[in-house]
Amino acid sequence: MLNWLRRDPIKRLQRQYERKLEQAMQAARNGDMRANATLTEEAEAMRAAIERHKAGPGKG
Repeated sequence: MLNWLRRDPIKRLQRQYERKLEQAMQAARNGDMRANATLTEEAEAMRAAIERHKAGPGKG
């Protein structure tokens, strides 16, 4: 009944993903390649979660 009040989990994950990529870019600009690699890996895990959510239940 109140589904329109619920926040979209895909949008939330997308924002977190973009923030993580931004942090990785800043780490690379500062010369911290280890942090860049870690943050990029975390971002890719988030991207995989986004893809699983988009696929829907039982499809992935």
